[in-house]
Amino acid sequence: MILLNRNTQTPAVSNAERLTPKEIVAELDRYIVGQAKAKRAVAVAIRSRFRRSQVGEHLRDEIIPKNILMIGPTGVGKTEVARRLAKLIKAPFIKVEASKFTEVGYVGRDVDSIIRDLSEISVRTVRNERMDELTEKLADRAIWRIVDVLQPKPSPGRRRQFHREPDEEDEEEGEGGSILGDSPSFRYEVNQETIDFDQQMEQLNRVRQKLFERIKSGSMDSERVKIRVAESQPKFMQVFTSQGLEELGMNLQEMFSDVGGGRKVEREVSISEARRVFLEEEVNKEIDQEKVIREAINRVEQAGIVFIDEIDKIAGSDKQTAGPDVSREGVQRDLLPLVEGTTVVTKYGPVRTNHILFIAAGAFNVSKPTDLIPEFQGRFPIRVEFDSLSAEDFERILTEPENSLTKQYAELLAVDGVNLTFTADGVKAMAELAEKANSLLENIGARRLYTVMEKALEEVSFHAPMDGPIDIVVDRAFVEKQVGDIVAEKELAEYIL
Repeated sequence: MILLNRNTQTPAVSNAERLTPKEIVAELDRYIVGQAKAKRAVAVAIRSRFRRSQVGEHLRDEIIPKNILMIGPTGVGKTEVARRLAKLIKAPFIKVEASKFTEVGYVGRDVDSIIRDLSEISVRTVRNERMDELTEKLADRAIWRIVDVLQPKPSPGRRRQFHREPDEEDEEEGEGGSILGDSPSFRYEVNQETIDFDQQMEQLNRVRQKLFERIKSGSMDSERVKIRVAESQPKFMQVFTSQGLEELGMNLQEMFSDVGGGRKVEREVSISEARRVFLEEEVNKEIDQEKVIREAINRVEQAGIVFIDEIDKIAGSDKQTAGPDVSREGVQRDLLPLVEGTTVVTKYGPVRTNHILFIAAGAFNVSKPTDLIPEFQGRFPIRVEFDSLSAEDFERILTEPENSLTKQYAELLAVDGVNLTFTADGVKAMAELAEKANSLLENIGARRLYTVMEKALEEVSFHAPMDGPIDIVVDRAFVEKQVGDIVAEKELAEYIL
């Protein structure tokens, strides 16, 4: 992400954004099969942010991001490319569907809520980062608070009473210059109590240290303890209107959350829960909320990514000029200022959208990109067409990515003692069946692999765990036995796959 250096007013760039386009594509290849053109486009867009950060200040604000329009059928990786990219560079990311935003007068949310939601995500992310940084540092402090509950230290006044010094009144009343006189018995009593107290404190400290170590090791996690925690306030209903008044609900909730002056109530919880509560309280004391908000807003403005899906659903058509379709052009015009660059007021302060990267995506199987209004088209200068997936692509998707489906299912069923082995011909059979199902039915791309895999492993998943560990070989014969007959019957496949 790009962070603003307050001294030089030059954006500081994270290591992730220093990646070259080739390195970015290589990272995306670990999770996404094919679609080289799309990967190149987003890689160049991200590298351009780094280049912009190195440009002189007189031109930096003038360089706007080159927004991207992705065109392709469902299930080919449009959303995954954008999501993986945002995760790679740790940028604030939000996915929205264009069809849920409508112009004034129609039911829906206003487009400014996109930026408000993105700001909320960014603030939460930065706060979690700060919490992770402080957790290790403050973990011991939280444990000592539990120790104080289970084995409290004596109050400071208890020891002072053993060391009472004679005051002026005592000296005046005493016959020998002190009311205490020179009684050896009193001095012995004071000394003996002091010695006893020191021994007790030493023993108490040993007990407290052992208690601390036991809590830290987790051996006492299930035991119960009574602690005092802040009283939780009821959540208020948020208000959603086309004018963006959903902020009203959040502001009311914040305002009323202070009612009661932060009163505390006693609750009985497990020690593991007490650790979490106390740790959260200690972290909250250390976090500078204003600094968190400043950094979060800066990340949104300089590195935010908005993915607008189903953009083709708001594209107009010459044949459709009446009825609910009249709102389509209105949605585009509502989105236009956001994409062009405007200032949106959020509860964390104003957010400028000038340098947020917008990625729009749609299948465009009914409408065409040229059906979008010219002004909106012009704000998405880079267009990338996604390729439909073949059986060979499905085969690679099942095996190559680090999070491939075969690896996921193998790990899931290993929990119940089932050792899954996928053979090359078994994987190929599933890929071919997925392609065939897409050709017979609606083409849903790689998502069809989920239905084929689930059906192929349905019996194994249902009967696991069994009496003991079992080995299952998923080969072509196994797959065709479980799924082949279903795909062969089109009417049955419509319901099952």
